[in-house]
Amino acid sequence: MSNTKTSSKVPMGQKIAFGLGMLANQMFPAALGIFMVVLVQNLGFPTWMWGILFFLPRVFDSITDPIMGFISDNTRSVWGRRRQYVFLGAIIMGISFALMWQLYKDDGLMYNFTYFLIWSLVFYLGLTIFSVPYVAMGYEMSDDFHERTNIMAVAQWIGQWAWVIAPWFWVIMYDPSWFEGGADVATRTIAIWVAVACAILAMVPAVFIKSKSTKDDVSLTPLTLKTIGGSLKQIVENFKEAFKIPVFRKLCFSTFLIFNAFNTVAGFSFFIVVYYLFNGDAGAAGIWPTLLGSIGALITTFLVIPIVAKMSKTWGKKKAFLVSQGISVIGYLMLWFLFIPGKPYMFLFALPFFSFGIGSLFTLMMSMTSDVIDIDELNTGKRREGVFGAIYWWMVKFGFAIAGLLTGAIMSLVGFVPDAVNSEASVTGIRLFYSGLPIVGTLAAMWIMRNYDLTEEKAVGISAQLAKRKAEKKSKEISSGYGVGNLLGINGDLKLGKYSEIDFSNKDANHIESLFSTYLQRSINGLCFSPYIEGQDAGDILSSEQIYRRTKVISPYIKWVRSFSCIEGNELIPEAAHNNNKKAMVGAWISNDKARNEKEIEALIKLAKEGFVDIAAVGNEVLLRGDLTEEELIIYINRVKEALSGLNIPVGYVDTYYEYYNRPKLVAATDIILANCYPFWEGFAIEEALTHLRQMHALMQNVANGKKIIIAETGWPSQGETIDNAKPTKLNAMKYFIQTQEWATKEGVEMFYFSSFDESWKIRIEGELGARWGIWDKDEKLKYS
Repeated sequence: MSNTKTSSKVPMGQKIAFGLGMLANQMFPAALGIFMVVLVQNLGFPTWMWGILFFLPRVFDSITDPIMGFISDNTRSVWGRRRQYVFLGAIIMGISFALMWQLYKDDGLMYNFTYFLIWSLVFYLGLTIFSVPYVAMGYEMSDDFHERTNIMAVAQWIGQWAWVIAPWFWVIMYDPSWFEGGADVATRTIAIWVAVACAILAMVPAVFIKSKSTKDDVSLTPLTLKTIGGSLKQIVENFKEAFKIPVFRKLCFSTFLIFNAFNTVAGFSFFIVVYYLFNGDAGAAGIWPTLLGSIGALITTFLVIPIVAKMSKTWGKKKAFLVSQGISVIGYLMLWFLFIPGKPYMFLFALPFFSFGIGSLFTLMMSMTSDVIDIDELNTGKRREGVFGAIYWWMVKFGFAIAGLLTGAIMSLVGFVPDAVNSEASVTGIRLFYSGLPIVGTLAAMWIMRNYDLTEEKAVGISAQLAKRKAEKKSKEISSGYGVGNLLGINGDLKLGKYSEIDFSNKDANHIESLFSTYLQRSINGLCFSPYIEGQDAGDILSSEQIYRRTKVISPYIKWVRSFSCIEGNELIPEAAHNNNKKAMVGAWISNDKARNEKEIEALIKLAKEGFVDIAAVGNEVLLRGDLTEEELIIYINRVKEALSGLNIPVGYVDTYYEYYNRPKLVAATDIILANCYPFWEGFAIEEALTHLRQMHALMQNVANGKKIIIAETGWPSQGETIDNAKPTKLNAMKYFIQTQEWATKEGVEMFYFSSFDESWKIRIEGELGARWGIWDKDEKLKYS
C-alpha cells in the first residue's frame, strides 16, 4: 500500500504565520473600537452620528465581501488564489487607517464626519480585500476535523493579543504625560503606529503560507468585468446554496446573535467604569477601563482558548460551544453584581467566566465552517472556501453594523450623554443592557445550536467520500489498489501447479477466528510497520517511545519488519527491530521531491553501514505514481548498491507485480524482486483471492531471471467500500490471512503482510479502506480476537 506523504497536519510555523495575520485582523477593529470613543468624548460627535459611522462602512464591507469571495475563489495565478489579495489588502488597510484618524477639531464637525466616513469606506474596502482571502486560506490549510480546530486555536490565541494590547491605548490617550492636548492628538499619532505594525503583520500570511499555482486551472471561472458583474447573480445563488445546508444556517445565525449582542454593548465598558464606578471622573478611573478589556483578553488567551480546544477534541465541537457559552452567561450575570462603586477590583472575578463567550466563538465556529465546506463540496463538487468565508463573515459584519446603530440607539433611549453629568437611571440603563442583551443573544444562539448534528463521525465519513471521489479521478497516484484488471490483462495461459486451499464452507466465525489466532502464533515472516499513532499524520516526527512500544506489540509474531522511510523518526524502526532480534527490510521513501530523496538515500546508507538493514528497498511504488522515470529510479538504486557493495545487503525496489512484469530493465537493476500483490484491489472475491495471489507470484517467477522474489505487501481490509467483488469484512480479512500464511509456509514464499496497525491518517487520502488494513487497531489492540 502507498505511504503517500500528503499530510493534513499543518506545521507550527504555518499556523503562526496565519495567526499573525489574525493579530492584524483583530488589532484593527480593536483599536478602532478604542479610538471611536474620541469621536464623542473629544471631538463632539453626537451619538446618532457615531451610530452612522459604525453602520454605513460595515454595511459596505458586508456587500463587498461576497464579491471578493467570488474573485478570490476564481483567481488564476502563479501565487494561487489568495496571497496577492492578502498582501494588497494589508497595504490599503494600513494607509487608510492612518489617514482616517487625522482629525482636527478646528476643521468643524461636518468636515470631520465626512472625512472620517470616506476614509472608513476605503479602510473597509481594504479589509475586504485582505480578510476574505485570508480567512479562506485558513479554511483550506487542512482537511482534518481536529487539526482545523488546532489551526483556529493558534490563530485566535495570537489574535487575542490585540484585545490585550488595545485597551492600553486608553491609558496613553488620556494620560497627559504621553500626549499634551487631549486624546484626539494622541489618536492621530497612535493610529500611524498601529497602521504600520498591523499592515506588516497582515502581509505575513501572504509571504509565508504556502500555496499552489492556479495559473492553468481551467475549472475556475475567468475573471473579467463581465463575469465579476455577473457574479452578483452567482453570489445570490451561492447564498441560497449555502443556506440550504442546515448546519451552516445554525452557525451563521448563532454567530450573528452572540457577536451582535456583544458588540452592541462592548462600547459601554468604558462608560460603565468611568460613570458608574468612578462617578464620571475619567482621571480617577485610571487604568480600570483598560484592565477590564486587557485582563479579559489575557484570560481568553491563556485560559479560554486552550480549554476550548481541549473540550472540542474531548467532547466534540457542539458540546464545547454550548458549555462555553453557558459559562459566559454566568459571567454576564456576575458582572451585574460585581460592578461595585468603590471596589472596582471586584469585576475581575467575573472575567474568567465572561471571557468564554467571544473567546470560544470563532475558535469553534471557524473550525465548524471548514467542516461545512466539505458538505458543500460533496453536494456541488465545488471547493468554495472564499464564498463560505465571505457569507459567514457577512453575517458577522452585518451584525457588527447593526450593533453600531443599536449602540447609539440604546444610549439615546436611556438618555446617556458622554462627557456630561448623567442621571442614575441612565447609567443603570446602560448597565442593564450591558448584561442583559448578551445573555439574551447567547441563550438564543444556544437554543439554535442545540441540535447541531455535524459530528466528528459524520465529518470523517464526508472526508472519506470526498477522498473516494478524488481517488476515482486520480487513482494511479494513490495506491497499488488501482491496478484493477492488470492481472486479467497479462496472465494469458499461465498454468499453476496443484494446491489444496483451506475449505471455509464448513467453518463458522468462531472456528475461523481460532484458526487466525493459530496462524498468527506460528510466527509469520514479516509485517509492514505502521508507525503513526492516532492524531499523527505522515510527515510528523515519530518518537522513540511509540516505535519501541509498537515493535514490542508485534515482535512475538514475526521474523521481519518492513519500514517505508528513513527520516522523521522512521530510522528508529530498523533499530527497534534489531534490538528485538528481528530483521528489517528498510525503505527509503522516494518521490518527485529531489531534496527529500537525498535525505532518504543518505539515511538508508547510514543505517545499512550501522548494521540495521537486512534488505534495502529504494522507493515504494514510485513508478506506479509517476513520480520519477524508470531511468531516474535506477540511478538511485545503483547509487545505493555501490555504497553498500561488500556488505552483502540485497538492494531492491518495491512496486506492483505488473510494473515489474513490464520493466525488464528494472528487474536487471535490482538484486531482489520486491512485489506488491493485492487481489483485493483488483476486485477479486475472497474465494478467488489466493488463486490470483499465486498467479501474481508465478508471473514474477517468469520474469525474475532466477532472482529471489519477496511479496513486499499483501493484505485484506476489515471494513470500507467494496471493490468489484472484493468485500472488506473482518471475516474475509481473517480468511485471507489464514490462506496466504498457509500457502506461503507450504511453498516457501517470503511475504510481508500489510499491515501491523490501522492507520487513521490514510482516511483522507484513500478513504475508509486505506485506514483499515491492520491486524491490530489504531489503539494497538488485536482486531481479530
